[in-house]
Order: sequence, then structure tokens, then C-alpha cells
Amino acid sequence: MLSSSPSALSTFLERSTRLFVITGAGCSTESGIPAYRDASGEWARKQPVTWQAFSVDPFMRKRYWARSMVGWRAFGRAQPNAAHVALAKLEQQGRLAGLVTQNVDGLHQSAGHQAVVDLHGRLDTVVCLDCQVRVLRSHHQRRLEDINPDWIDLAAARAPDGDAELESDEFDRFHVPPCRHCGGTLKPDVVFFGESVPGERVKTAMNWLDGADAMLIVGSSLMVYSGFRYARHAAERGIPIAALNLGKTRAEKIVGVTGHQVALHHLRPPRNGRLERLERTLNLLLQPNLNENAHCLPQPDGVEQGDITADHPRLFKRSNPRKTGRWRQMDPRGKLDIGELCIALQLLK
Repeated sequence: MLSSSPSALSTFLERSTRLFVITGAGCSTESGIPAYRDASGEWARKQPVTWQAFSVDPFMRKRYWARSMVGWRAFGRAQPNAAHVALAKLEQQGRLAGLVTQNVDGLHQSAGHQAVVDLHGRLDTVVCLDCQVRVLRSHHQRRLEDINPDWIDLAAARAPDGDAELESDEFDRFHVPPCRHCGGTLKPDVVFFGESVPGERVKTAMNWLDGADAMLIVGSSLMVYSGFRYARHAAERGIPIAALNLGKTRAEKIVGVTGHQVALHHLRPPRNGRLERLERTLNLLLQPNLNENAHCLPQPDGVEQGDITADHPRLFKRSNPRKTGRWRQMDPRGKLDIGELCIALQLLK
């Protein structure tokens, strides 16, 4: 049975004690990292460079590294947002079986999360295709800038995964340094489109899922099979699934075919902007009867005071405005997990 009611989703989260979480680009958009797909699951931008193109075409490698050098400055400064913090606190409470992310930004770990499988790798390291030595991307960035000084001041719009919307007739003039150890070809330590996810990551994630009592999808359409396989496996084992995502997910096909009980909710595009989306999100998980049994939580990153308190006075008040920057959320259950995750869901856009 498919349910999209707020009460069903709230009950789903309350009942789970060993939650398997998989996150996608929607979890990091509020940190300033764009997503590849739109609300319908279609490509919102040009498809990224494939593994085949990067591995065999020197021009494509030059183009990739030129765009990445420009895009890295913003990507490397990205900070965890309220979604990452909320999920890390769920882990600290012992309520997670494990978290798998399709993102390559490392923001879950920056938020304090411990048990994370970076399914598609991490962009903050670079690997040599010949000797397999890994170096920090920050070191590689300095080398790129040292030998390409004319490219440093170029400006371009941000693109997903540290890329930049940079086009040039002079990519051939861009210099890509070789591996310092063997002179080989360097590659970002991520799984390109068309490249296989390492088997040990898949195995670890499957083991976590087998030990879970529920699965939560956060900010992912699961259009890529490397992520979709976990929803399919959960459905085959009768593990209930909840999806918190703007627009459709590939998991809907599982529901229609298997008939497993899945609590699936969409956050649809609002008509009146960010505050309407926030209000819809807050109403999604919080029980209607709020009272003064409050707890404190950090103000969500990137959200100004007026965004929340002025428009939602029943939900928030300052705990001590002269001494702290913390907020109280009036939740009779007195838990951090549901309330903070509720705040974080404003990020799924």
C-alpha cells in the first residue's frame, strides 16, 4: 500500500530503530552544490563527461580539469547544511544502520557522520591511474593553478560535482600535471558515469541494508542504478521504504510492481517560494499539537532569522537571544532527530 500522508511518514520514522539512509544531490543543494537532475528526474544540465571519454581522450581530460580547477574554489569551500547535521545526529542517537551517499562532497563526514559509504568516491582526493597513489585535491589544485596562471581569474557558474559552466576555444592550451610519483595520468577519485562502483562499497552498503528495519531516501531520484539497486533489494526483502525528494523517484516503479508497503512522499515545487516550501516541510513531520516542552537545536545554516521565526512563531523561539544563536523547537516528543530532519527537508529542492 502506497501512502503519502504526513502522519504515515512521521510514523515511519518514529518506528524505525535501524534506518538505512541513502542520500543524493538534493541533500547538498543548500550547501551551494547544484544537482544534475530536475524534479522530473530528467537531466537539468548537459550530461557529465563519461569514463570512456576521460580515459582515452586527452582533450576531454584537459577540458575536465580546466572546468574543475575553476569550479573547485567554490566546491572546496562548501559546508554541511542542516540536512547533514540532522542525519549525523540520528547516527549519534544509534538509530542508523548506515548511510550511503551518491554525493562526492564529503559533507556528511564534515558534519560528524562516522559510518558513511561514499558510493561514487570523494572529490577531495585525486588518484593516479597507473600507480594508484592518492593525493589531496587541494595539492593538485595548487599544481593546476601554478602551471595555468591565466585561468585562475576566470569566473563561471557552478555546476554539479565541482564542475563549472566554462566553455573555451583554448582548452588545448590548458596544462594537466602528471603524477609526481610515476608520471602517470591523474583522475579525480570518483566514479565517472560509465565506470563501475568498487565491489567492496556495494558489499558494505548491502550488509548495512540487510541489518536495517527501514530505508530512507533523501534527495535522490535514484535514476542511476548504483543507487536504485538498494531500493530494489529492500523491496525484495520486504524492508519498508520512505523517500523524501522533490519530484519522482525510480523507487515508484518498485512499489507498482511488488506491492510492498512503502511510505512515499514527494515535496512538490511550491508556487510561493522558499517560505511556502519550508512551511510545507515543517508540517510534514511535526505533530499538530505543539506545546512548551522544548529542546534546542542549531539554527539551520544559510537561513536568516526572519526566514523561520517571523513566519513560524508557533514552532520557534529564541532560547537565549543575547547569549546564544540557538533556537527552540516546540516538539512534545523532545527529540532532536525528527525535528531537525524536518528543518533539513527545506533543502530538498
